[in-house]
Amino acid sequence: MEIELRENGGSVMKWSKKASCWQQDITRKEWGLIIIRSLGITGVTAWLYYRSVFMILPLIPMFVWHMKMLAKELEKKKETQFLLQFKEAIQAISSALNTGYSVENAVREAKKELQLIYTEEDRISKELAVMVRKIRLQIPIEQVFQELADQVQTKDVRSFVTVFAAAKKSGGDMIAIIRSTVQQIGDKIDVKREIDTLLAAKKYEFRVMSVIPYGMIGYMNLSFSEFMDGLYGNALGIGVMSGCLAIYLGAYYLGFKMIEIEV
Repeated sequence: MEIELRENGGSVMKWSKKASCWQQDITRKEWGLIIIRSLGITGVTAWLYYRSVFMILPLIPMFVWHMKMLAKELEKKKETQFLLQFKEAIQAISSALNTGYSVENAVREAKKELQLIYTEEDRISKELAVMVRKIRLQIPIEQVFQELADQVQTKDVRSFVTVFAAAKKSGGDMIAIIRSTVQQIGDKIDVKREIDTLLAAKKYEFRVMSVIPYGMIGYMNLSFSEFMDGLYGNALGIGVMSGCLAIYLGAYYLGFKMIEIEV
């Protein structure tokens, strides 16, 4: 993301913040769905808590916060998908090494093999294409893998690259290292799947509990509208509903963190 600020004298200052590769992988369609979901929740909140669509403007921070949470959740999903793709890539490299290829040619063969499984839009396809181009430019293979680790910023990839570079310099058993890495990543993926299975019911309960306050307020508005009128259109009512909303958002954030487990 790059922003240009033009000063009075006409000079331009550029401020840029590089998005992670997982942010870059979020498609326009996915961003559209995130925005629609966040805007819908913000709109419903404005109506139920304040009975005014104009309150969407003061609730813009909530809209941005919710959008960031959804984007972060999607980024983690894409990172997990890449980990599985990386496992398959180094398995393909290991197979090529077994047949006598050099590491550089093994990367080329892995790219060809994974083209049959993944599209050009998948992250592993993009990274392997970049790696092959760098190899053609005679960039050392250790540097190629190090730049991959710098790009994806994933702990398992960094660990693999560190051990790979050390083994390459010392003449260690590359095939054994790759097999060990494949086993570790596979174990990690299996553990994550088990955790996701165990937490599936809790996550469902969390989503249901998150909707209940909205359902209760909506029910009260429909069934006891005269009773609820005192909470709208006056400073005291706005204050009470704002306090309730703040408590709800705090509880939602805590609940979200409780079911969020890093492997």
